[in-house]
Amino acid sequence: MVSRILFWSGFGVAVRFWQLGLEMRPLFNRSSLWAWPVFAGVGGSFGYWLQGVDERQTAVLADRKAAILEKRARRAAKEADQVAAEHA
Repeated sequence: MVSRILFWSGFGVAVRFWQLGLEMRPLFNRSSLWAWPVFAGVGGSFGYWLQGVDERQTAVLADRKAAILEKRARRAAKEADQVAAEHA
């Protein structure tokens, strides 16, 4: 989880770097140093939110997989009972 937050914080810093490059402004101007941690914080917040989305989707998929496997097992048992009844 921490690695994703750090990755997205770095992505926020890279976006700031790219923005200043496009504007052809100095990278470390004394009056705009406050923006670097803001971009890193926004990126990290996005990474934290994205981690929560991933965990919720993984849980939903695991529940759905368990339901499908249970349904297949019931169907296989039902078919086995039918075959046994036909041969008896």
